[in-house]
Amino acid sequence: MASRGLGRFDVTVLTEEAHLPYDRVALSKALTGDPADVDLTLGDASLWETPGITLRTGARAVRVDAASRTVLTRSGDEHEAHPYDELVLATGSNAARLPIPGADRSYVYRTLEDVWFLRAEIRRLGESLGRPARVAVIGGGLLGIEAAAGAKSLGAEAVIIDGSPWPMNRQLDEGAGQALTRLIAAKGFTVHGGVFPSEVLTDDAGLVTGVLMADDRVVPADLVVVAIGVRPRDELVRAAVEEAGASGEGSAPFELGPRGGVVIDETCATGAPNVWAIGEVASFGGMCLGLVAPANTMAEIVADRLHGGGATFPGFDTATKLKLSGVDVASFGDAFAAAPGALEIVYADPARGVYQKIVTTDDARTLLGGIFVGDASPYLSLRPLLGRELPAEPGAFLSAAGGGDAPETELPDDAVLCSCNNVAAGTLRDAVNGCGTCEGKDPVQDVAGLKACTRAGTQCGSCVPMIKKLLEAELTKSGVTVSKALCEHISLSRQELFDHIRVAQLTSFEDIMSRFGTGAGCDICKPTIASILASQHSAYVLDAGRGTLQDTNDRALANMQKDGTYSVVPRIPGGEITPEKLGVIAAVAQKYNLYTKITGGQRIDMFGARLEQLPDIWAELIAAGMESGQAYGKSLRTVKSCVGSTWCRYGQQDSVGMAIQLELRYRGLRSPHKLKLGVSGCARECAEARGKDVGVIATADGWNLYVGGNGGATPAHAQLLAKDLDDETLIKYIDRYFMYYIRTADRLQRTARWQEELDGGLEHVRQVVVEDSLGIAAELEAAMATHVEHYEDEWAATLKDPERLRRFRSFVNAPEAADESIVHVAERDQIRPATVQEKVSLGATIPLRAAAVAGAASEEG
Repeated sequence: MASRGLGRFDVTVLTEEAHLPYDRVALSKALTGDPADVDLTLGDASLWETPGITLRTGARAVRVDAASRTVLTRSGDEHEAHPYDELVLATGSNAARLPIPGADRSYVYRTLEDVWFLRAEIRRLGESLGRPARVAVIGGGLLGIEAAAGAKSLGAEAVIIDGSPWPMNRQLDEGAGQALTRLIAAKGFTVHGGVFPSEVLTDDAGLVTGVLMADDRVVPADLVVVAIGVRPRDELVRAAVEEAGASGEGSAPFELGPRGGVVIDETCATGAPNVWAIGEVASFGGMCLGLVAPANTMAEIVADRLHGGGATFPGFDTATKLKLSGVDVASFGDAFAAAPGALEIVYADPARGVYQKIVTTDDARTLLGGIFVGDASPYLSLRPLLGRELPAEPGAFLSAAGGGDAPETELPDDAVLCSCNNVAAGTLRDAVNGCGTCEGKDPVQDVAGLKACTRAGTQCGSCVPMIKKLLEAELTKSGVTVSKALCEHISLSRQELFDHIRVAQLTSFEDIMSRFGTGAGCDICKPTIASILASQHSAYVLDAGRGTLQDTNDRALANMQKDGTYSVVPRIPGGEITPEKLGVIAAVAQKYNLYTKITGGQRIDMFGARLEQLPDIWAELIAAGMESGQAYGKSLRTVKSCVGSTWCRYGQQDSVGMAIQLELRYRGLRSPHKLKLGVSGCARECAEARGKDVGVIATADGWNLYVGGNGGATPAHAQLLAKDLDDETLIKYIDRYFMYYIRTADRLQRTARWQEELDGGLEHVRQVVVEDSLGIAAELEAAMATHVEHYEDEWAATLKDPERLRRFRSFVNAPEAADESIVHVAERDQIRPATVQEKVSLGATIPLRAAAVAGAASEEG
């Protein structure tokens, strides 16, 4: 109702949970991500500060009195009555439990508290047992598969137990189920299908040991998670029905559905006056479904009715899409071809784990539904066409069978593009073109704006590619050119510019601008070209006029800090360093009075060096056998490692040795953004490898390779690219991955975002890197070999050349003079930059340039 304006309504939301309302669809993020970084809050938290809206958390509704129009809540020992004019029941559902012995020793996957507990318990078990925890997930539906994947990502061994012959049997037919089973098995999951569990086994201490199956097999397990479905939370309605029966007052105001839940009509009204029901507690046509799209649709209908509208519920939208990395599954519409005369057009390749089916009317014209496993790319374009005539023959949409030639067609305005929030294509077009959708705001011209305006793409996210395509089409129709230009001076994208420079073998900024650009360049294209040249030629970054192209940090070969001083970061490959080198770092820090800190990348950062001191400092460090850590460049930063098998009793492989090998191989590699790697010696993941652009995790059989992770404002977990690799294959794949990224990513684009935006995502990366689908693997490896061969430490090269050293002077006319405006004060036995007030009190000069350097970049933390 808030989206329509509150008008005459005061809205009170009662919830027994302690949190703001959150997105249960994304619960797997809370299982695998750091609780401090994962925010599943629905919408903008400022909604609950709107006058007329009150949120009461921790207040459980215990009784509904339809006669007096009140809801009784309990918070601790306190009870409170809430009168209402209109009541909306949105109590949702509970996770179903198993009626078998030992079921009380199992856990469910339903709330934030559930997943937080499971996250902590999986890690605790792994540490206490000295091996990965064994997690048995009972249930092969969407939630069960996601729970198993989350457990595996936390280092556990996960198995799936499903009484049905194949997983996701409610959404997939047998052929699709067989393909999905193969894909899941390829991800390292064991699936026990077609047999029901009969008991959760425990030892004398009450600890879980396994699951006894109906065929007397025992599946070993340390933790059992049940994800077999949901049951509507209809206890408030059920109590009202029982109370009416016990009082002898005749029929109850509510009616219970055959499978539970409160019965609603097409307006979402219950049998009680002024009481509505939405979501999983609502029974429509004898069904209660635990899907977000119907729940959101019901909410819209009730809001419309309360504002005097005439909206009706059209029935359940059962479209589903699995959100498991590397396993592409989608199902929508009449997936089982139950309609009379329905025609099935099928392509199946069981060996590849690919299955595609389109269901149409018997004349092969009107789309009724579809199933896609292994390659769900047609789902995005077909889903909005449900119930409409296809723009081409159905086989043209079967991309796995060599189709994919179906013509692009403009979606009708009433075609639902975002099923989660029931947003039609017309609503999105209105937002792009500027109408009442955003209450008179300017037209929306980016995907983020469309999400904020319409809520499309804000839940499961599967429709975002289609939203982007529609946006670009509308902007083009409006005469707005959807430009991929690098900047106003270069009309090419970064990828196009990279290829043009490589093919033309250009080596200077001037030649590049004369061929592909206009004007003198800017702070966008200059550093981009400098980075491309460094990537392709491994030349000293400040020679031949390239120094003027670089950012401040690159020009000084050091990170500028807020007070105009610089940081010094020697490379410490893999975090391994000798006591002698530690002594040199300590001596340098003492000699030049530098602040020292251990970084998040297992290095030592020294702060407070003046520009003219940098050559002297680096001369001492290089003489001791150290080199630049390139903390200032868009290049390799660190390769973090644990001690691995050399010291740790859990270590599977020599993670330190591998980390050092990788760091020495990729040091100095310039790229669109900074690069970080991590190498963990076992599944305990002490090096946090899955938070890095490239993560390597040891197994008993070699190395698992993860790609596309990063921290920052939008963190992402790296995804599994290949498993159980030997050393040579691992390095070969990383060579290919980095070089493909460097060639094709946009300016300042992290690997996570690049990977997401590639057509085909991770699967495309796998095909290029592992399968050599583009036939460029040898070329990418050769490019990396050239980089390795020509690498030279930038500070070592600087110290050899007096002309290069001329850059490092605070004052050109007094090269030995110190900048007296730099003032430090003592804190915690070290120095820090003085504040303006402290400078004034000390009588120091406050230069005008201080504001210009404020907020300069620092190291990796």
